[in-house]
Amino acid sequence: MPVLVITGTGTEVGKTVTTAAVAAAALAAGRSVAVLKAAQTGVTPDERGDADEVAWLAGPVTADEMARYPEPLAPGTAARRAGMAPVHPHEVADRAAKLATEHDLVLVEGAGGLLVRFDATGGTLADVARLLHAPVLVVATAGLGTLNTTELTARELRFRELEFAGVVIGSWPDAPDLATRCNVADLPVVAGAPLLGALPARAGALPPAEFRTAAPTWLAPRLDGTWDAEAFKVREAPPAFA
Repeated sequence: MPVLVITGTGTEVGKTVTTAAVAAAALAAGRSVAVLKAAQTGVTPDERGDADEVAWLAGPVTADEMARYPEPLAPGTAARRAGMAPVHPHEVADRAAKLATEHDLVLVEGAGGLLVRFDATGGTLADVARLLHAPVLVVATAGLGTLNTTELTARELRFRELEFAGVVIGSWPDAPDLATRCNVADLPVVAGAPLLGALPARAGALPPAEFRTAAPTWLAPRLDGTWDAEAFKVREAPPAFA
């Protein structure tokens, strides 16, 4: 798995902190890691972007950002409005492939969901995954509504014949409600792919040293972690219907 594409079921689902956790776990396992952000939007030139955030949390990774647009919009829209050149899927794939010759693992983080457009021709992160023949990790929310968005993403991945690595819950609440607890069992069913981790709420606010120590405990062995999905399901199972 030299390249792993990381997308989400929408915006603000925890993609960046999940990318950081995957990077930290890989580093702890002795692997060299590069993080590629194809298009960063809504960040000024002097602000820290998502790739920088991953490096800050995870540790010594190669952080690479291909383009930055000032408005918090889909990359294609943000590029057009700013009068700037868009990023195209083949450019992202070429950059990731080059990084893969120099690192054990390359994490390609998308913007928003799987089908958010990079350019006027409709190029998306799904096209990047296809060009790279890379598996796709989907970050999902924990609560009500996540089953629908996760299944829609899963169906699109299968329609495009892309490898679906699994699902990570980007933020597990301190006090999960009934729907959230039920989703632990239901998410892998609707996704047709394994649940590969669950990050605690506010994980990204931890000091970097604590984040790096804890990250492997949030992720399954396939992602260089020690998290046990079955044990998590048992612990978070909802009470029986009365």
